[in-house]
Amino acid sequence: LLSGRASEMSGGQPLSDLAAECARAASEPPMSEYRRTKLETDAQRNWDIFYKRNTTNFFKDRHWIHREFPELAPNGEPRFMLEAGCGVGNTIFPLLEEDPQLFIYGCDFSPRAVDFVKAHELYKPERCLAFHCDITATPLSQNVRNPVHLATLVFVLSAISPEKIPAALRNVFEVLGEGGVVFFRDYAQYDHAMLRFKPGHKISDNFYVRQDGTRAYYFSTEFARDLFTAAGFEILALEVVDRETVNIKKDVHAARMFLQARLRRPESRPQPPAL
Repeated sequence: LLSGRASEMSGGQPLSDLAAECARAASEPPMSEYRRTKLETDAQRNWDIFYKRNTTNFFKDRHWIHREFPELAPNGEPRFMLEAGCGVGNTIFPLLEEDPQLFIYGCDFSPRAVDFVKAHELYKPERCLAFHCDITATPLSQNVRNPVHLATLVFVLSAISPEKIPAALRNVFEVLGEGGVVFFRDYAQYDHAMLRFKPGHKISDNFYVRQDGTRAYYFSTEFARDLFTAAGFEILALEVVDRETVNIKKDVHAARMFLQARLRRPESRPQPPAL
């Protein structure tokens, strides 16, 4: 379960204890089919309630994104970008401020989140188009009118039922220009947050529901690689990123694990001239 961890401690926790927690998570039975179906039916409603309760105050602006994905830095050329799962704009607006030649298409499953993006003081139709979309069912091409050079999938696929993720990836692939790059970051299998779920929160393997009804899938490297390849992407990089968060006041150390990838839509091979 814990291959690749060289240390005898992880987040201040002995690996033997962590292995026991991983085994417990793997052996816990999933919830009933009725509850799973109800969560799927209420998915959009639950995210709308989340944004009604938290407005724009829950997530911080992602100024770290250039450090992890340097291709997003300005290059002096006009470019189009898609942010799928844009939330309230925590990635959109830092990028727009830094790159005056960037146009961003931003979509989200929550209509309320999209309304917050449009109400932001930096939202200008000539720089950005925000729209509501279920990327597992509605073609992005209905709103994305230009092939995009860049796309981000940051903590968005984890909110989708795993059986619907292939449709979401193919949808993004279809609006990406040849040679375009996707930047993916999401929760990794056995992340601290996954192991903290109490019995009754497991929807299926690696898929859990939070107290507020929103859901989170925790990716293994193998599952992600299979998903990306099946959707047609070339995998440029795929790795687990370990981060330790510390609550000094409570003396709590948490081993956060994220899966990060850079994907590219291959360029078409030129056809040989007809004889």
